[in-house]
Amino acid sequence: MGSAQLFIGELLGKADVTVGGSRPQDITVHDERLFSRVIRSGTLGLGEAYLDGWWDANALDVFIYKVLSAHLDTAIEINFQSALAIAKAFIFNLQSSRRAFKVGEAHYDLGNDLYEAMLDSRMVYSCGYWTNAKTLDEAQEAKLELACRKIGLKKGDRILDIGCGWGSFAKYAADKHGVSVVGVTVSKEQALLAKERCKGLPVEIRVQDYRNLDEKFDHIVSIGMFEHVGVKNYQDYFKVASRCLKKNGLFLLHTIGYKRSQLASDPWIERYIFPGGQLPSIAQLGKAIERLFIVEDLHNFGADYDTTLLAWFRNFDAVWPKLQGEYGDRFYRMWKYYLLSCAGAFRAREVQLWQVVLSPNGVPGGYTSVR
Repeated sequence: MGSAQLFIGELLGKADVTVGGSRPQDITVHDERLFSRVIRSGTLGLGEAYLDGWWDANALDVFIYKVLSAHLDTAIEINFQSALAIAKAFIFNLQSSRRAFKVGEAHYDLGNDLYEAMLDSRMVYSCGYWTNAKTLDEAQEAKLELACRKIGLKKGDRILDIGCGWGSFAKYAADKHGVSVVGVTVSKEQALLAKERCKGLPVEIRVQDYRNLDEKFDHIVSIGMFEHVGVKNYQDYFKVASRCLKKNGLFLLHTIGYKRSQLASDPWIERYIFPGGQLPSIAQLGKAIERLFIVEDLHNFGADYDTTLLAWFRNFDAVWPKLQGEYGDRFYRMWKYYLLSCAGAFRAREVQLWQVVLSPNGVPGGYTSVR
């Protein structure tokens, strides 16, 4: 047994994972080069080796959960690829206005057929709210209604939706609460379908960088978009929200977050799923909103993302035979790894999901939290 195999085997043992075992967390290794690749390239090497078919897990989400719960990632996280990603983020603005549309083309423009098959009927591509929900549709509608209640929507309000996706919030808020909505996205494919889905409602969908917004709204929401902003742009993002929000308005920010401040995202996720993506920490959010907003409420329901991701994977897996000819087998392994590794990360509480309610000057008498 080589030294790399011995080292990785000992690490996996600390997470109660066995190579060749039959339990959900156990893995099967098809190519022993996996061990040196993981040592050399960390999480990027682990993910790429999975794409190449070098290993499989009996239950990929359980394997990732076990590994992260045992903090094995810290044993191999500082490698050349990780150091390079940190250096790039420190030197360059990877989410600049010039690069803003890259993620739209790379991820959200993959094909509306993929997302229509994977997501709920409203096409909500963010964490559902499962407190009283039994299905994905119920969880996503509950999340949309929760957002509307948190900002106190009233008929006739004008709302800005930064990162509107396929128009799920815009359509729901306009239809159920009688408001008008301006939604912005950097994805042309999303915009086309959002316009179609919101037809007949007081909803305007724009392909536009958030930095170019300069008009007033009663309230603002941003659901599942802040992960693409980047730490170098956090304060500029909140300055845009500040100049667009009326003095008595509320801003609801719904974002995935990380337990500590960092300059770069996971190298595999950055390369294959979300180019330029970064998860904020509470400290980074706090620094960015100084002198711009008051935090009225912070709600963490990150554990619900585990359930949401598993539901997405079941939908994706069920419809794969219809998609296979267009996307190919390597895409299947990539998408499976993306969805199930993220599910494991949320289950391990490695990453969080925050809804933050912000006000420009503080709600007179105090804000009443909504759950």
